[in-house]
Amino acid sequence: MKLPWLSPFLFVSLLLWGAGASAEKADRDKPMNVESDALRYDDVKQVSVFSGRVVLTKGTIVIRGAVLTVRQDADGAQHAVVTAEAGKLAFFRQKREGVDEFIEGEGEVIEYDGRAETVKLLKQSQLRRYRGATLSDEMTGGLIVYNNATDVFTIDGGAARGSPGVSGGRVRAMLTPKGRTDAPAPSPPTPVLKASPALGGDLK
Repeated sequence: MKLPWLSPFLFVSLLLWGAGASAEKADRDKPMNVESDALRYDDVKQVSVFSGRVVLTKGTIVIRGAVLTVRQDADGAQHAVVTAEAGKLAFFRQKREGVDEFIEGEGEVIEYDGRAETVKLLKQSQLRRYRGATLSDEMTGGLIVYNNATDVFTIDGGAARGSPGVSGGRVRAMLTPKGRTDAPAPSPPTPVLKASPALGGDLK
């Protein structure tokens, strides 16, 4: 199915996806857990560099890539940058609160800002929404910024110019309308024909 072409810069509110749901709010207070093949930690700079098959989890948030740099500011807010292996894309996934829906994205670089509660997907960026296991909406562009706190995202197609797989630096989007919940009115019953007296007299 072809995706409709939209303007080079697109600003979309997730209210278009249906009100009443947001990113999982408890994620920001959950500990960050990381698995990798190697780790280099700088205690003075409060910077950790993980490399090799990196998997980051923080509540319902999952981020995967080749190299992950994590730093913590003076107030304890965590910031992470994950870079994909050459020829591949880094991966991001988070549950939406109160519904069986997930936000999922990919890009050559993914930046997570724990203070601002934002996720940036850079270069060959893709963002998808799943209802259960069913793909509902899909967007692609050069730079996608997803705000966990407000459930608003922006897509900049201009940043994609020259990137393989994105034609002309344009934004592409497929938005599926929310399914109807009201049941159609039942059809009236078919009348039953009965025998009646013939014109001018009774039936014999």
